Amino acid sequence: MKSCITISLVEEARGGPFVLWDGLEKSIAFAGELGYDAVEIFSPGVEVIDPDALGKMLDVAGLKLAALGTGAGWVKHQLQLADPDAAKRQQARDFVRQIIDCAGQFGAFAIIGSMQGPSGKTGDAKTALGYLAEALEDGGQHAAQYNVPLVYEPLNRYETKQCCTVADGVALLESLSTDNVRLLCDLFHMNIEEADIADALRIGGKWVGHIHFVDSNRRPVGCGHMQYGRIIEALREIDYQGYLCAEAFPYPDPHEAARQTMRAYRYWTQT
Repeated sequence: MKSCITISLVEEARGGPFVLWDGLEKSIAFAGELGYDAVEIFSPGVEVIDPDALGKMLDVAGLKLAALGTGAGWVKHQLQLADPDAAKRQQARDFVRQIIDCAGQFGAFAIIGSMQGPSGKTGDAKTALGYLAEALEDGGQHAAQYNVPLVYEPLNRYETKQCCTVADGVALLESLSTDNVRLLCDLFHMNIEEADIADALRIGGKWVGHIHFVDSNRRPVGCGHMQYGRIIEALREIDYQGYLCAEAFPYPDPHEAARQTMRAYRYWTQT
């Protein structure tokens, strides 16, 4: 399992659960200094990312790009894949495709999280889930040209009426015709929704494509009451070889949150 840390470039999301906020150059350099393997970037859109410049920053720091998030599609642009309006759904899909294209240049994947909708104010649940399935079909097929999956994240009940558990996510992915979509299992959301996080990861099995490595209170690992022994054991049982990515509040500050996550990562992966 490899280490990863989040970088946010979205000012509208300041105060949210992303660790580093000081721009790409400083954040990537700092992550490299701490020994991370990769970064996950939360960007307002592809227009703020210069692929050549990003590639040089990553090379200098000895890092990979693990993923690009699509959440700004909702947070900044108010686009969601389950919008009742067909034109807006198409705009949302186009936004996701742009992120896939940008990430794909680096062998990285795009993540569908908050763009999945609904927030509780949009449409009925069955129709919304159908729209989400259509979008995952489209995105998964589009991502295949880069030999990377599209990654979908179940969220907790306070953020979505779509899939809230790993089992729900597996059922959705198994209903698709494409096999190029995987699950992001976020330990914070799982702590709310799952009866047993380790067992849920076993249910996820081959569908688990990314992990948000965070504590029960959404602070860095080691700052809450999450029990990680059985979680790491379950990930080893399903032969998970992806990233453990810190998507956490920058508590008590970004630099210490990054250091704490790396300490925890090294402890739990070497135990």
